[in-house]
Amino acid sequence: MPLSRRALLGAGGATAVLAAVAPPAAARPRTAAPIRLVPLQGAVNVRDLGGRPTLDGERVRHGLVYRGDHLGKLTDADLVTLGGLGLARAVDFRIPTEVGHDGADRLPAGVAAVARPITDNGLFGRLTAAIGSRDPVLQEQLLGGGRAAAFMADVYRTFVTDAANREAFGRTLRDIAAPGSGPVLYHCTSGKDRTGWTSWLLLRLVGVPERFATEDYLASNTIRAAYDARVREGLRQGGLMRNPELIVPLQEVRREYLDAALGEVRAGYGGLYRYVTAGLGLDPRTLAGLRERLVG
Repeated sequence: MPLSRRALLGAGGATAVLAAVAPPAAARPRTAAPIRLVPLQGAVNVRDLGGRPTLDGERVRHGLVYRGDHLGKLTDADLVTLGGLGLARAVDFRIPTEVGHDGADRLPAGVAAVARPITDNGLFGRLTAAIGSRDPVLQEQLLGGGRAAAFMADVYRTFVTDAANREAFGRTLRDIAAPGSGPVLYHCTSGKDRTGWTSWLLLRLVGVPERFATEDYLASNTIRAAYDARVREGLRQGGLMRNPELIVPLQEVRREYLDAALGEVRAGYGGLYRYVTAGLGLDPRTLAGLRERLVG
């Protein structure tokens, strides 16, 4: 079951996290602005985080924070498109193995590349080993029977339990909060898990209701659906997988994955406020800075 607002925030710190007491029900936001995808040929899940409504009737500003999948296959035309966003930096959450497979980011001139790896808990290795085996029995043993989904839930738990992961998430949020820091794009390989958790946290911390933060998180499924289906069909036609549907839990985001991370937040910290302060090292000034920069 999804955690309640009180369970997420804990007994203290709710006001500091959400920055405002929720207005009366009649004044609460009912709709979110359409997602603004950045149209690129070499990436499918790059989008502006702006447009989400906050509890006090404001909205997250456009043009300041972008989330995405890997940028190693961008075309020259894509670089022109990205160049028009005025990015100051691009933060890459991928581990070295992923970078070696897909290539380093291609970025417009003047955009600082920041390598900030967050462990995928062995996801990339597990996936490549299963596919590379070409063995349907082994693939079923590794990924079938709910094992792929259970593994993804474990990946999300490490977002909370792993100290190096917490440091990377915290540094990224501090970068975004810094006055005058310029627009930021952060990404992983598919733009859905490490990137999705960062985005969910950021939206909640600036006062976006859980409903809309989760809606943004789950949007990766719709955005990536056609591309991911082509990947599965390619695996089938190439003789690599007899049943490529086994990888669907690894390709998707699911509420149960998010809930696995939030369960660790509750178990380890008692609520979201203590997780972001004690776990990620964000002080009240940083939390206020996120709100001041991003909402209006």
